Amino acid sequence: MKCIYCGSEDNKVLDSRNSDNSIRRRRECNSCGRRFTTHETIEKIPFSVVKRDGSRQSYDPIKLRDGIVQACKKRHVNKEQIDNIINDIELTVQNRNLQEVKSSTIGEMILKALKDIDIISYIRYASVFKNFQNLDDFKNFINNL
Repeated sequence: MKCIYCGSEDNKVLDSRNSDNSIRRRRECNSCGRRFTTHETIEKIPFSVVKRDGSRQSYDPIKLRDGIVQACKKRHVNKEQIDNIINDIELTVQNRNLQEVKSSTIGEMILKALKDIDIISYIRYASVFKNFQNLDDFKNFINNL
C-alpha cells in the first residue's frame, strides 16, 4: 500500500477493524511518519436482472432499496433491516455464482424477508409485485396467508 502523502510503500498497520462489508485499516508510513486509513472490500461480481418482458438490466441495489422502502413507508422497519434484505439477496446470488437472475426470483426473496419482518409491508410489496388489480386480489392473497 502506497502512502498517500509521500508515495512510499513502506508502512505498517496500526489497527484493523471490521465495519459493515469492509475492513478498515489504520496505517502509518515508515518514511514520513504520517497516518492514513484504508478500506478493503470484497469485490462483487456484477450480475444482470432479467425482467418479465425478457429484457436485461444491470443489477441496481438502489432500485431494490427504493421498492422496499416504498413498501415499508410509515412502518416500523428500520434501515438496518432493509440493508440486511438487500445484502442477503446479493449474497445469495453471489453464492450461487449466477450472472443473471430473474426479477421474479428477487421479488420472491424480498417477499419472504418482508413476511418475517412486517406483514403490512409484505402485503404492500406483494400488491405491486403480484400486480393486484382489485379488492378481490387483496382478499384472496390475505386469505391465503
